[in-house]
Amino acid sequence: MRREPYGCPAGQAAYYGRGPIQLSWNFNYKAAGDALGLDLLNNPWLVERDASVSWRTGLWYWMTQNGPGTMTGHSAMVNGRGFGETIRSINGALECDGRNPAQVQSRVNAYQRFTQILGVPAGNNLTC
Repeated sequence: MRREPYGCPAGQAAYYGRGPIQLSWNFNYKAAGDALGLDLLNNPWLVERDASVSWRTGLWYWMTQNGPGTMTGHSAMVNGRGFGETIRSINGALECDGRNPAQVQSRVNAYQRFTQILGVPAGNNLTC
């Protein structure tokens, strides 16, 4: 975990993955809270206890954060970079470039199940 001047006021173990995009790390909780006008650094549990906060943090990340990728998940999908680029943007530092191929394949399989249920094409570039 990178060191930030504000530290981990809720405790080092408090910044685990929560919400639809699994917001993790103190710096993401701080940035999401700042953007949404919430004190998520001191109260990260809001993301799991309040459905509105949970979805707002997920949408904030999807629309504004590159993570370890070069673009947001939203940009990857609307600009034809594909589902694989969303994996890179959300969790690429842990999963892409051969780091965890089984997890990447599990995500691709789930994505393909959902596209099949919705009756839409999965598109190209499914892996990172």
